[in-house]
Amino acid sequence: MILRLALLLAAAAGLLSSGCATQSGGDSTIDRALAAPHRSAENRARDASRHPAETLRFFGLRPDMTVVEVWPGNGWYTEILAPLLRERGQLYTAHLDPASSEYARRTVEGFRSRLAGRSDLYDKVVVTTLAAPPARNEIAPAGTADLVVTFRNLHNWMMFGWQREAFEAMHAALKPGGMLGVVEHRGDPQRPQDPKAASGYVREQDAIELIESVGFKLVGRSEVNANAKDTKDYEKGVWTLPPTFAAGARDRERYAAIGESDRFTLKFVKVAR
Repeated sequence: MILRLALLLAAAAGLLSSGCATQSGGDSTIDRALAAPHRSAENRARDASRHPAETLRFFGLRPDMTVVEVWPGNGWYTEILAPLLRERGQLYTAHLDPASSEYARRTVEGFRSRLAGRSDLYDKVVVTTLAAPPARNEIAPAGTADLVVTFRNLHNWMMFGWQREAFEAMHAALKPGGMLGVVEHRGDPQRPQDPKAASGYVREQDAIELIESVGFKLVGRSEVNANAKDTKDYEKGVWTLPPTFAAGARDRERYAAIGESDRFTLKFVKVAR
C-alpha cells in the first residue's frame, strides 16, 4: 500500500509539474476554446490577467476529463470549460446555494439562464450546489471526478467559516489520484492571516496546510498568476484593484497600473486519508 501511494504521488508530480496537458489534443483544444467566437469581449479582455490557457494546462486539463468547477460565479471559466469538455468529457458546476441569500439566488438564476441560452454549448453541464454545513454536498457523484478547479473562492469560505467542509466536498468528488487546482489572492506572509480573510487575501502556506489536512498532497505551484506590483494593503481589500475598482474614481489610474491581484496557483492530488 505504501509503495502504491508513493508511485501514485511520483506519477502525479511528474505529470503535473510540467504544467501541460499530456494527451494528444489537450493543448490545442484549450487554444480553440479560448479563441471560440461565443466568448464575450468582456471576458476575453481579461485573458491577459487571468491566464486561462497557462492555468488550465498547469492543472493538466484534457477534453476527456470529468471536471468540477466550484462556485463558478457568472461563468467566466465555464465559458471555456463547457465547450471544451462537451464531446468527450463532463462538466459539473457546483454553485452557490440559491436559498442562502438574494445575491446567491440572482447569481444562480443568471448562470442557469446563460446556460439555457446556448444549449449548443452548455446542454451537458450539470449544475450542483456547494452549500453551508450541515448540507450534504455532493458536488459530483462520489469518486468520479478527474479534476476539481476553483478560482478565487477560498476567502469566501473562510469568511463563512466552513472552508474545511468545502474542501472535504471536493475530496469526496474526486477519484483516488484525482487532481485539485486552486487559484486565490495571495496574502502577505509577513502579516497575520485574518481568519475571516476580510481583505480577500489568503496566505499561501495557510492554504496549503488547510488543503493537505483534508486529504490532498501538494504536487505543484505556478507563478503564472503572480503580480509583484500588488502591495495587498488597500483600505477596501483586494476589490480595490481591477476589475472591481471598489474605491471608485479615487486613485483609479494607480490601481489600474497595478493590475489584478497577485494570486497563487496550486495543484494537489487526492490521497487516502
